[in-house]
Amino acid sequence: MSESGPASDGPGLPAAGGTAEQQEAGGRAPATPEGHGWRAVSIVLVGAFMALLDVTIVNVALPSIRTGLHASSASLEWIVSGYALAYGLVLIPAGRAGDRFGHKRVFVTGLTLFTLASVACGVSQEPWQIVSARIIQGIGAGLYYPAIGATIQLSFTGPARSRAFGILGATIGVSTAIGPLLGGLIIAAGGAASGWRWIFLVNLFIGAVAIPLAAWRLPRPLSRTPRGFDPAGLAGLTAGLLLLLIPLVEGQSAGWPPWTWACFGAAMAVFALLTAWELRADRHGIDALLKPALLRMTSFSAGAIFAIVYFAGFSSVFFTLSILWQEGLGHAALTTGLVIAPFSFGSLISAANSDKLSARLGRGVLILGCGMVLAGLAATTAVIRFTAPVPDGWYLIAPLLVAGLGSGMTIAPNQDFVLAGVPRPDAGTASAILGTAQRIGTAIGIAVIGTVLFGTLAFRPGPDPVAAAFSHSAQLALAANVGFVALALILVLALPRQVPRPAASPSASR
Repeated sequence: MSESGPASDGPGLPAAGGTAEQQEAGGRAPATPEGHGWRAVSIVLVGAFMALLDVTIVNVALPSIRTGLHASSASLEWIVSGYALAYGLVLIPAGRAGDRFGHKRVFVTGLTLFTLASVACGVSQEPWQIVSARIIQGIGAGLYYPAIGATIQLSFTGPARSRAFGILGATIGVSTAIGPLLGGLIIAAGGAASGWRWIFLVNLFIGAVAIPLAAWRLPRPLSRTPRGFDPAGLAGLTAGLLLLLIPLVEGQSAGWPPWTWACFGAAMAVFALLTAWELRADRHGIDALLKPALLRMTSFSAGAIFAIVYFAGFSSVFFTLSILWQEGLGHAALTTGLVIAPFSFGSLISAANSDKLSARLGRGVLILGCGMVLAGLAATTAVIRFTAPVPDGWYLIAPLLVAGLGSGMTIAPNQDFVLAGVPRPDAGTASAILGTAQRIGTAIGIAVIGTVLFGTLAFRPGPDPVAAAFSHSAQLALAANVGFVALALILVLALPRQVPRPAASPSASR
């Protein structure tokens, strides 16, 4: 590790006098009790739960928001997409800021902004107010999210780090899947007129506890990693992500007009220029934004690509089932959440134990996990096909439970594979790049699955024509999900067989 790295990262963090690899090889314990690290991780996991929950929970509230605020369809789309867009844009600059100024400071700032914006969403009286507040809420989430992976990376080594990433994987899977259920419960308790407000206002109570705890208990680094600004890299990354994400979140509802395809072409050109600039900056000793040395690490680059493809297939499943159960079958939001609940339960159980499987099987745990997701989604598709036009949620319990178990043992080990070999000074940047990959994958999945789902709707005469049409389209959309997961399963083979050792190359932390 370069001498410019932090000398210590506070309670629970290994001293910077040697790499985590060197500490493990020498059999020495961390400089401070491990319990301090677990307290820090438990605090940042609350933030992870809040950020990812707000990606999905708002979907079940959209009908109530439309009625309560007389919102247009365009406003509803931006309530969802504005959050996701802002979230994805901020991640990498926020990770760099954490590496430079300290992850504690950035986490507390982002969580405070997120909490205040949640209150603004809950008290909004006009559509433009809630759209603006959701964008600010996304900025807050993007600010603090990279500190989560960085805190784990800096707090633990070896099996303890794998265990912490397992808990993070469980948090990601459960918060994403449980959104519709929790949203349905809150709306049912708060009433159809104002229940949607409590979906946002509940974050005030969580933030009121989490923010002081973070300010008090998160470790403060004694020294920080020197960072350059790289304004050209930041401008290129922002432009490229905007050109990619705006058509992804807007294209399906707009019918994929020519401007969306023009944006995709322009995004590829901008990313090519950004790559050339970052490589040049790195050769000339400039602190490049995207750290080419990180991207040259096989475990990191392959894991990030895997994350894009897997999240495209995994996260959009809930979109399909929510639309089918509410729009197609006319069920309430709470019923929809209960249908998806087995996936959440399975993900929680397997992710919490994935560190043991990962230690025993290496990348085999990702093969097993992807295989179970593939089998579970294929069985879900078959159940909907054979019980159409009115599928019964009881028959989906077993397939969704299998898919959830597989997902739990996929997300967490992949996080460990991607981040375990990253040098300590680059922990925030690496966590942010991985988070951006996950958000891009989610946006791609929603765009593709939404196009299949709504583009194939055909209402034909017969019993339950609406249910029959949505059931047929849902089968095709789930088949696309199966395709994404199958591709992710193939990409697993590009990952190392075992979780890599931490890197300590000076070039990687320059």
